[in-house]
Amino acid sequence: MVANNEFCYYYLYSLGVTPCYLLQWDLLVTATAFSSLSLPAGLVDNLSTLGYNTMTPVQAQSLPPVLQGKDIIAQAKTGSGKTAAFSLGVLAKLNVKRFRIQSLVLCPTRELAEQVAVEMRKLARGIHNIKILTLCGGVSIGPQIGSLEHGAHIIVGTPGRVDDHIRKGTLRLDDVETLVLDEADQMLDMGFQDTLDAIIERIPQQRQTLLFSATFPRAIEAIAKRVLKNPEMVKVEEEQEKSTIKQYFYKMDNNKQRYSTLKLLLLKFTPQSCVVFCNTKVETQQVCDDLASEGFSAVALHGDLEQRDRERTLIHFANKSASILVATDVAARGLDIDDMDMVINYHLAHDPQTHVHRVGRTGRAGKKGVACSIYGDAEQFKVAQIGDHYERDFLPEPMPAFSLLEKPPYKPEMVTLMIDAGKKQKVRAGDILGALTGKEGIAGRQVGKINVLDNVAFVAVERNSSKPALRKLTEGNIKGRKIRARRLNR
Repeated sequence: MVANNEFCYYYLYSLGVTPCYLLQWDLLVTATAFSSLSLPAGLVDNLSTLGYNTMTPVQAQSLPPVLQGKDIIAQAKTGSGKTAAFSLGVLAKLNVKRFRIQSLVLCPTRELAEQVAVEMRKLARGIHNIKILTLCGGVSIGPQIGSLEHGAHIIVGTPGRVDDHIRKGTLRLDDVETLVLDEADQMLDMGFQDTLDAIIERIPQQRQTLLFSATFPRAIEAIAKRVLKNPEMVKVEEEQEKSTIKQYFYKMDNNKQRYSTLKLLLLKFTPQSCVVFCNTKVETQQVCDDLASEGFSAVALHGDLEQRDRERTLIHFANKSASILVATDVAARGLDIDDMDMVINYHLAHDPQTHVHRVGRTGRAGKKGVACSIYGDAEQFKVAQIGDHYERDFLPEPMPAFSLLEKPPYKPEMVTLMIDAGKKQKVRAGDILGALTGKEGIAGRQVGKINVLDNVAFVAVERNSSKPALRKLTEGNIKGRKIRARRLNR
């Protein structure tokens, strides 16, 4: 991303770069600049204030055909910038004066839908009086019905809840001009095929359809043939450098060694932030419970959790107050955590593309990462398939020494405190920070991430300051009133 083109130009010139190469560099920057697109001036100006000057590969490849009104199929991993790619396409054609639902964005999970809605609202700051409404399960449908009665321009939601509203007659899609299927592969994996078909039947055939997916299984090909018209293909290859992520494969003699191998790997590498991938919801919860019972800082993320528990789990992990997230592929889709230093495949993924997607959670932005995979004889063919994808052979590593079992599990440096007050009580992040760092409080550098939800807030603090921080919150006040707070970490 180039923040100041003119400055960079003269800086390169001062280093002795010849005018010929400067011209080539200038042309490259211009070709990938958002200002080179036929976007409304308000969007371009807002992008500049956000620091978005040059496009990511998926944006550079997909935005031109999207802005031309073409259907596209884009394959790109999480964190590649695809949300901005389809959001800008949706916002560029929006007619704010026409107060009708003009675009529908479908996502597999509530977390991803909410992330998309937040990003779209941020990108739409230059557009006045725009209304973007989120429709997801896990919360009461009543307030959503009330919001729909007042109208909206864009709906971002999950298939199940959108279908609920259609069946109740509280949502009409007759004016939709753009349909976005985000993380389409995971929506199909979650069994939303029939629901998607039912929703799409309610949308006019004369529309633009944008399909984004991290992987491209046969099921995606089938739905693409049915719902897209002459789509353009966009595929952004994984650009992980071989030196960025180190992959290790560990072969068990029998399946009983799987859990003990997992423990040994966690003790050997002592990750501060690690995702352990399991293939089933039941196994995900069991592995998490077993790790927690042995002193590991582990939380679980899978489809059977209540929405409140899912939110707390994600905050817990993102705050660095839980070092291990045991998750299914579907639940972890859309997860974008900074500085994740390790991934462990408790079971190998069903296909090489999913393996690549899992491994890509670590080693982001050129940082180093570690990916360990546990397998047995029955999974040997999957190791070969993964090797074919990377065009290399993966040989089994020696098992970590059993003497590591005498080592205590890693304890996160941060602890999360939960406060029983949130946005609806007019609490802001600054209020919480002030309450913690006021007279005889803790230092500001000891405070981590602060998340303020509707009726509750979470703040991460350094472990050695958690007791005085909790005492400061419970004995003090926020917004002139006493609040309740407690520690979440086990």
